[in-house]
Amino acid sequence: MSSRGHRSPRIVVIGSINMDLVVRCASIARPGETISGQSLREIPGGKGANQAVAAARLGAQVTMVGRVGDDAFGQTLRDGLSREGIDVNHVQITAGCGSGVAVIQVDDAGQNSIVVIPGANGLVTAEDVLAAASVIREADAVLLQFEIPLQTVQAAVDLARHSGVRVIVDPAPARADVAAAVLSADWLCPNETEAESLTGLVVETEEQACAAAKMLRQRGCVRSLITLGSRGVVLCAGDGMLQRADAFRIAAVDTTAAGDAFAAGLGVSLSRGASDADAVRFACAAGALAATKFGAQPAMPYLREIESLLGDQPRAAVLQPG
Repeated sequence: MSSRGHRSPRIVVIGSINMDLVVRCASIARPGETISGQSLREIPGGKGANQAVAAARLGAQVTMVGRVGDDAFGQTLRDGLSREGIDVNHVQITAGCGSGVAVIQVDDAGQNSIVVIPGANGLVTAEDVLAAASVIREADAVLLQFEIPLQTVQAAVDLARHSGVRVIVDPAPARADVAAAVLSADWLCPNETEAESLTGLVVETEEQACAAAKMLRQRGCVRSLITLGSRGVVLCAGDGMLQRADAFRIAAVDTTAAGDAFAAGLGVSLSRGASDADAVRFACAAGALAATKFGAQPAMPYLREIESLLGDQPRAAVLQPG
């Protein structure tokens, strides 16, 4: 892993870039049901881009690797990342292809339902990863998700691990067809649904989450951490010990990108040299703050907001034996 000194952490995010079409509604439509929505907004999103924006707002030097289409959304999305201070030299505009789009319903309780159309995200290749190899080798952490082809995720994990660079994989959206090598990340951070998909185990209680975390670590990742929303997180640490962390007390408005803020917070904090416990606490604060705002990228928190929350709730999210 590269030596940081006192410079800002260097984070490379390899993943999806979407335009989110967000519908606010009283309740999420059930199959066959037609409901009236309250509003429709176009908001930049995509799990990869969300994580890149979050990391940049937390003070990291961020490079984004991905693709957008040559449609009207593509340039808007690329320009938005650039305005956040993110290096977009490895964000390619793909000819003859639409940009990724996510259609999101958000209800009055802040819960969401999401349909993703991959568009150009489905064309991110291992060659794109290799084209960014020099940046990846100099990074303090690489962040990955599953909204791009799994073989591309695989190539990125292999390159980063071979280069001694920390790898954090957010295995979302949930899928079961995951190669073993993808699970060899330093940190694997699914939520309950994603953990169920990866392990085949039911994950509804904290005890079940601990069992799933332990299984994931046995399958090859160095640390497996399962996020449980308002119930906090469980971690199977590098030494195999199970630990838990409490969530921060917040009023949820929109949980759409809370997991993305969590992953970015974890990567930035670890890259600054924080302990696992402090990094998880920082990540929990980032995820909590993202859930208090509407939208994806607009909800990504700034460092000063996290520091304020950590000061207000100093005992929250401290890892304890599970």
